[in-house]
Amino acid sequence: MTETHSELDKAHAAMEAAPNEDGARLRYYQILADTELCLLLRAEAQGDMIEPESFDLGDMRVVLVFDSEERLAQFTGAAAPYAAISGRVLAGMLVGQGLGLGVNLEAPSAFLVPPEGVAWLVDTLGHTPQEAEARIQALHRPTGLPAVVLEALAERLSRMAGLAQAAFLVGAEYHSGGRGHVLAILNAAPRAQAPLAKAMAEALTFSGIEAGALDVVFIDDSHPFLPQFRAQGLALDIPQPPQPKVQVVTAPGSDPDKPPILR
Repeated sequence: MTETHSELDKAHAAMEAAPNEDGARLRYYQILADTELCLLLRAEAQGDMIEPESFDLGDMRVVLVFDSEERLAQFTGAAAPYAAISGRVLAGMLVGQGLGLGVNLEAPSAFLVPPEGVAWLVDTLGHTPQEAEARIQALHRPTGLPAVVLEALAERLSRMAGLAQAAFLVGAEYHSGGRGHVLAILNAAPRAQAPLAKAMAEALTFSGIEAGALDVVFIDDSHPFLPQFRAQGLALDIPQPPQPKVQVVTAPGSDPDKPPILR
């Protein structure tokens, strides 16, 4: 079998190459949370009810997940029932049950997540950003943020297609005397604001930076600081959804230059 190189493989390899770097470990857990996994089941799912197969490894009991059907089949040696589920949803289902995760066993990216690692992941993903009010006094170009933070923010925003029009990262000075960084998100629908704020907080956490190091504000075209956000800010791309194609269908015989064909 030709070995694949999935995002989880790459993150695992980076973590193994730098075992003492928190950033690489956090990046692995971020990819694990966002990946759709194949969860090995004891039997076929019954409606919404699933029963994962679990294995006793001595010091922990785990359920098994794989980042592709091929890897699951390679492990079991035959067709086996499974459920497709994201890492973040699965972690929420397992927390408190004393179960860990066996990820991609018998593959180069094989990894064991102990129950306490599952609990940490759920706690991290469940963090809700705190709302606060602060009056901005001046804006300037952003400085001092590590490249890994900029990459994490850009990567998260690239997956938020259609939720907002644009985003600008700026340095800010507040009337209180404090200084920091602000991510201004332009023309986000009200229903999209909470998911966007949570996604940005996760991006910071998985970059090894405290969420308080960056304030997220939502602005529209009438905001008085918008020209300064545009002028001073580092623009981060938010993809726009593709425009639907409009196909004009004409009734047969309505175009005199294209009469209907009779059979």
